Amino acid sequence: MIWNIEKPDNNMDKILSYEKGSENQKKLEQEIKKIKKEPLEIPLIINGEEVLTDNVMEIRCPHDHNLVLAKAHLAGEEELKQAIKAALNAHNQWADVNWYHRLGIFKNAATILEGPKRFRNIAAIMMNQSKNTHEAEIDLAELVDFWNFNAYFTKQIYEGQPNQYPGEMNRLDWRPLEGFVLAVPPFNFYSIGGNLPTAPAMVGNTTLWKPARSVTFANYEIMKVLQQAGLPKGVINFVPFSSKHADVVLKHPSFAGLHFTGSYQTLTTIWKTIGENITKYRNFPRIIGETGGKDFIFMHHTADVEKTADRIIHGAFGYQGQKCSAASRAYIPQSKWEQVKNIIVEKANELTQGSVEKFDNFLGAVIDEEAFTKITGYIDEAKESKEYTILSGGEYDKSKGWFIEPTIVQTTNPTGKLMTEEIFGPVITIYVYSDDQFEETLKLCDESTPYGLTGSIMAQDRYAIVKAENMLRYTAGNFYINDKPTGAVVSRQPFGGARNSGTNDKAGSYINLLRWLSPRNIKETQVLPTDWD
Repeated sequence: MIWNIEKPDNNMDKILSYEKGSENQKKLEQEIKKIKKEPLEIPLIINGEEVLTDNVMEIRCPHDHNLVLAKAHLAGEEELKQAIKAALNAHNQWADVNWYHRLGIFKNAATILEGPKRFRNIAAIMMNQSKNTHEAEIDLAELVDFWNFNAYFTKQIYEGQPNQYPGEMNRLDWRPLEGFVLAVPPFNFYSIGGNLPTAPAMVGNTTLWKPARSVTFANYEIMKVLQQAGLPKGVINFVPFSSKHADVVLKHPSFAGLHFTGSYQTLTTIWKTIGENITKYRNFPRIIGETGGKDFIFMHHTADVEKTADRIIHGAFGYQGQKCSAASRAYIPQSKWEQVKNIIVEKANELTQGSVEKFDNFLGAVIDEEAFTKITGYIDEAKESKEYTILSGGEYDKSKGWFIEPTIVQTTNPTGKLMTEEIFGPVITIYVYSDDQFEETLKLCDESTPYGLTGSIMAQDRYAIVKAENMLRYTAGNFYINDKPTGAVVSRQPFGGARNSGTNDKAGSYINLLRWLSPRNIKETQVLPTDWD
């Protein structure tokens, strides 16, 4: 019975492998072949109905940009108005559905996704986002975890009630926000694509889902799973649209909230629009945003050399560095630098790169030409400036796919562009510091960028760990000791950062869900006095 939702196990612990000749590999290869042979036409989904428009864009495969995976229809002003109307019409009925019935839908979706639709969705992630099989498995498992754990957290929230007193009964009515929520996920994580529109919906809100345009194909596969799980019409409306039509949504009086993951620049632009229209809204909109980072690995001279080197490679180059948590800068003590350098250069040169359809490739391609141009611009900067030395990689090729070699750069300037600006690609820049400048370099790490998302300290000296933890308190919303700064697991490491990295509302925990609720306190008096005194 859904009333008895128990704390789930992490699906992250159930990652499948795809050894050569295995049944898993054969099933996945079959789905990849279907995707390549049968490009989709992706409609809008408004009020549960498919809607086609005159504005269509192509979704291409990053590691083979001649391959069209789908043609997706984009919403214009009229379609967005229809979606808003559908969301508002569905709101009261959805909000009045008992919470365990709502959660039952998302529990169903989790079961479908990790079961009969697993290989289709793993293939979609690989082909649309150019992730290797392991990264794709992690991404799918995380969405399963989001749905299962958010259901568990929602139950806990609803059961949270105020204290009682003789002669009165007190309760909290956990209301959803009054209006609709806009969900704007990023391209890099399929799991975030599915979590941003569904987390508000679990607690009774209705949403407009604007998927990242480059991964509309993979996100549409999630929408189909939700429909199969029994999602009612109008609760989540799938409406990819151009930013030029954003005012239709952001200036609507019933706009109630934004669930966003993307760039700092985009979030601030949206926030300004909301601020300029604040007097138009029925309620003050909730803004939940996670942007970017300039995430770090900081090595103390007591740290294990090989473990630090390994964490640098995996932290910087997993999914081509296209993670908001990816290690993008590192601070290495002079006494250990030569050893660390030799290992990371050797490991980086061993990494395999190419089409992820070849299952033993570690790196695929970056997402599109815009990302390719931005990332290679930083590599060119490193080639041209005397303050940088490229130790490994530095080459790139866009003839077939958007391929950029994993690149390691050493710098003499700890506040240069490559040490302070978000790159969002397979590039890590390393600054070598004097061992006796540990605290001074910690301060430099804290103050040299505007971000505050993730970071890690590698050390065996406990006093050094404590010093780093204290001095870097506001430098990272997710801080790791003797590990890479990536790989947050739902419920175990709630994710989010502050400063220019976002509002730190911690996806993967009850904290995020609370932001989508507007509680009403109800007091019922049992026996009234009969006289004024």
